[in-house]
Amino acid sequence: MSRLKILALLPLAVALSGCNYIVLAPAGDIAAQQRDLVIISTVLMLLIVVPVMALTVLFAWRYRQSNKVARYEPDWDHSTKLELVIWSAPLLIIVCLGALTWMGTHLLDPYRTLGRINAERGVDQAKAPLEVDVVALDWKWLFIYPDYGVATVNELAAPVDRPINFRITASSVMNSFYIPALAGQIYAMPGMETKLHAVVNHAGTYKGFSANYSGAGFSGMHFAFHGLDDKGFDAWIAGAKSAGGSLGRAEYLQLEKPSQNEPVRRYGNIDSDLYRLILNMCVETGKMCQSEMMAIDAKGGLGHEGLNNTLPLAYDKYVRRGTALGGEPTFVSGTCTPDAPQGQTTASIKAPADATPLLGAGLKRPSFTPLKSSSFFLGQRPKSDS
Repeated sequence: MSRLKILALLPLAVALSGCNYIVLAPAGDIAAQQRDLVIISTVLMLLIVVPVMALTVLFAWRYRQSNKVARYEPDWDHSTKLELVIWSAPLLIIVCLGALTWMGTHLLDPYRTLGRINAERGVDQAKAPLEVDVVALDWKWLFIYPDYGVATVNELAAPVDRPINFRITASSVMNSFYIPALAGQIYAMPGMETKLHAVVNHAGTYKGFSANYSGAGFSGMHFAFHGLDDKGFDAWIAGAKSAGGSLGRAEYLQLEKPSQNEPVRRYGNIDSDLYRLILNMCVETGKMCQSEMMAIDAKGGLGHEGLNNTLPLAYDKYVRRGTALGGEPTFVSGTCTPDAPQGQTTASIKAPADATPLLGAGLKRPSFTPLKSSSFFLGQRPKSDS
């Protein structure tokens, strides 16, 4: 068996390693459909495996050396009927598995919006889905509820029979978001966003964890997922709001630092733009967001002036970031659209006193002007001194 196949089966092996076979008795419709897919595929394959194993025993017994009754035909080498059976049965099973896989791949696509709550009930279009932003940290999980303005660490909750839209990313290394009772695993990668649409159909508390090894604290990177009724979920949200904790840029940078076996935390007040900053890897003040860098590159880049447009990092996780531009940890500074504090426009923002660029020959201090007034984004390529 190839290494990729072994890695693909790891989450299933982990889920089946205990006494509670949650993969075969899930609480969500997506996981239930995936279970059916596994069972049907296994049964189809057993249609070949079981007869082959039985015939192996039968042939070994029937044509044993001591059996003088069995026919002895040393010159036999072909049977058209036998060839038809040997090849047609596996071919039919492969066709069935192919059709099943094709339908399952599209119907159970994690990016596909849910079409039903369960087998007997469709989605109520008048009821908004629950939006949850997931961030894999070292070594803990951050869950942000943008519609409610709360966030939690290592605890997740959702109302029963309400579609859930997950947006998933990571802060450093790749991880895998997996709740066996809810749906299949989805990878979480820094600077990238993956999605998962799911629904929980039965109230209860279920286990979630990372299904991808990510370092020393990997074994403690698990969380509780609560399936609640509407009143219970409202009470849970109210409890999170009353927790009183605040999660902004500074608090997140502290939370992001590697730690193991973190207890559950709740934040009743969050920066509404935090997930976007995490996704674009620009939580640090003054750092250029990945989306802005991509937009600049799409317009032709900043030329030679952009080579040394860097700022020193005020926070570095064990010197694992920003060392590509030299020995001192640095990052590309924002030149167009720094985030304005509440009640302040981007035009009035000044560069932080400690955010002195590492100036090169002919390089000017980065401009902190609004995006709409930047001549660069009006289609003009910046002039180069060289």
